[in-house]
Amino acid sequence: MAEHERRVDELVGGHLRRRQTGEAHPVEDFLFTYYSHRPSQLRRWHPGFGRILTGDAPHASWRGYVRTSDGITVDPGLLTRRAASITWVRDLLAATASRPAYAGCFGLHEWAMVYRTRPGEVRHESWPLRLGHDGTDAVVESHKIRCSHFDAFRFFTEPARPRNAVTPTRERQPQLEQPGCLHANMDLYKHSYKLTPLVPSELVADAFTLAREIRELDMRASPYDLRDLGYEPIRIETREGKAAYVDAQLAFAERAAALRTRLLAEIDSWSEQTWHVSAHHVAH
Repeated sequence: MAEHERRVDELVGGHLRRRQTGEAHPVEDFLFTYYSHRPSQLRRWHPGFGRILTGDAPHASWRGYVRTSDGITVDPGLLTRRAASITWVRDLLAATASRPAYAGCFGLHEWAMVYRTRPGEVRHESWPLRLGHDGTDAVVESHKIRCSHFDAFRFFTEPARPRNAVTPTRERQPQLEQPGCLHANMDLYKHSYKLTPLVPSELVADAFTLAREIRELDMRASPYDLRDLGYEPIRIETREGKAAYVDAQLAFAERAAALRTRLLAEIDSWSEQTWHVSAHHVAH
């Protein structure tokens, strides 16, 4: 528990300090504005379903835990109460893993989010567009956009939406999600924390770390100029920039595939462990 808390403190320290002073960081703060998991929740350590905590553990008073004759454990009843969410996440992960990684999007989703905007209409208004508004529009218009991720597509500007090769919806997410997508791989963090306390916190923290690194690539390849923050742009409007982006994207896809496999294995193990945990007397 102490090791996990130290790890998270290092990961979120900058965000917490900026929050006290009212500063904003378009890369490092994103995971706490886009996702709903708070730093205090990420810091709380959970052993995962089927593990028994002996001795004096604070988990006895936490929601989602029960005391058995052997110690404190995650309540097996959560599997029934959250069955719909668990099934949805598992099916999405399995469907994503079954497809080849597509690496031809070049991060154009961020460009489509500012397409045909003008000053005062941009999400990260504090940071300039590297090519200006007209130059950004020209990049969008000279490329074919193929964004398969609904939670990226829904932030497209209205003029950009018809330019996308597909029309992602929440309902079509299991049919469209693919393992090369940066946002799909970032969402491994969301899927893991939403299944807390069933998922071990080590896996959640690993997914957070990956999502944080992916966000850096996402913004380096974006139309924003973040060199004052130390982020050298990946100029995806050039052949060299596209190659660099694809290399980084595929490396992240490989790391995300390993995490996706771990999360799937964790979910699949719950049904096998249920009989063992449920066999113990639950103390009242």
